Amino acid sequence: MTDEEFLQLEQSELSLLETLDHVLNRGLVIAGEITISVADVDLIFLGLNVMLTSVETAERVLRDRAVTSDK
Repeated sequence: MTDEEFLQLEQSELSLLETLDHVLNRGLVIAGEITISVADVDLIFLGLNVMLTSVETAERVLRDRAVTSDK
């Protein structure tokens, strides 16, 4: 591996780390649905809800919602 390739690898890992840090600080929600059917008969329905965040961010959001709902 050349020095140039190694430097590019370091920069891409740093970028991935920065992206992960941003997601954990801000939060990310993914929602989706999948239905598997045969001859217009639904056989399997799969609902997906995923939240990715840090514990601190989740607690802050829940605390802010509680204060807002009390008003």
